[in-house]
Amino acid sequence: MGSTLPAVAEELLKEIKKAFQETSHVPDELLLRLRFIFGPCAVPALDLVDQCSVTRVTSPSGRTLYQVLGSSGKLYTCYSSCHFCTCPAFGFSVLQKSVSLLCKHILAVYLSQAMGACQELTVSEEQLTSILLAEEEEEG
Repeated sequence: MGSTLPAVAEELLKEIKKAFQETSHVPDELLLRLRFIFGPCAVPALDLVDQCSVTRVTSPSGRTLYQVLGSSGKLYTCYSSCHFCTCPAFGFSVLQKSVSLLCKHILAVYLSQAMGACQELTVSEEQLTSILLAEEEEEG
């Protein structure tokens, strides 16, 4: 997960991972805490995890990014290493207004990591570069 989240959020994600490993589900108490800490993006993020919308994309060199199929059908690229998502909600609510810790897509990435629910895709270095350049072209 990384050190970009507050300690309380990091600890909660660790507890979710432990509970899921032991029981294959997340107890209601942890779901309530998730909603309390992450606010309105918690439930949509869980929906994305349930729909298997998170894909971990890796290249032979070990570079990793995540792609999340959003509820709108658009594919967003997320970087858990630097806590960033390419969606408009992240840009507005997290970066510009600072009213949220993260968007539903990056939370879905963290939850998928905790629950071992990521799809896996290995691509060549060239394919990974194409993914990164496609995101840059869309933003520019």
